[in-house]
Amino acid sequence: MKGTNLGELEELILLIVANLYDDAYGLAIKKQIIEKCRRSVSISTVHATLHRLEGKGFLLSKYDDTASASRGGRPKLLFRVTSSGEEALRHSRSLRNDLWSTIPDFVFGKN
Repeated sequence: MKGTNLGELEELILLIVANLYDDAYGLAIKKQIIEKCRRSVSISTVHATLHRLEGKGFLLSKYDDTASASRGGRPKLLFRVTSSGEEALRHSRSLRNDLWSTIPDFVFGKN
């Protein structure tokens, strides 16, 4: 399927956006990567990846309606997975499952 291949970080971020649903913004995504993936990532890398995924049509963004004082009065930029993003994730999962299912029994001692 052309155009649905995802890099590892892109796939992780898409999955995290889907999991966070209505609260998917840069810092929350970064925290999830650290917590769930045990991986360090800069906020600028998260933002660059989010905007790249948006450019591919896999995410939509919008500003929330409320600005918090803790953010200096700035609203959060929230992200949501599009149907194309969902399709890309399903394709990625299917590809991985197919590859896992074809590993010979002797490789991991499945005897």
